Amino acid sequence: MGLFSGMLGLSSEADAEKVEAQLEKILVENETVELAYQLVRDLTVLTDRRIILVDKQGITGKRTEYVSIPYKSIVKFSVETAGHFDMDADITLWLSSHTEPTKMELRKSGDVSQLIRIIASHTC
Repeated sequence: MGLFSGMLGLSSEADAEKVEAQLEKILVENETVELAYQLVRDLTVLTDRRIILVDKQGITGKRTEYVSIPYKSIVKFSVETAGHFDMDADITLWLSSHTEPTKMELRKSGDVSQLIRIIASHTC
């Protein structure tokens, strides 16, 4: 189901240890991955210190953009869960350094309560 879900555009939960090993060069000392979602080549990673968005670009995926959002910069957030016909969960983050909110679309058909709990535990 993982490959099929990826082809349909559905995120699947990625193994935290594998993601941590993959990101070891950009993680700071003692930073751990708490939750990660993968959509084909892209990743949404929640660590104990920040949210990391990994966007692999190009045909080969060698060019990669990393966006790091420290939890301390999140002023408020909202999560709109997926519905019956809309399989996307929309996450909106208001950052202290931006006037416009940052929006992320997490294509996931399952429960996003763990995602909400992690963001809330680091921002509240």
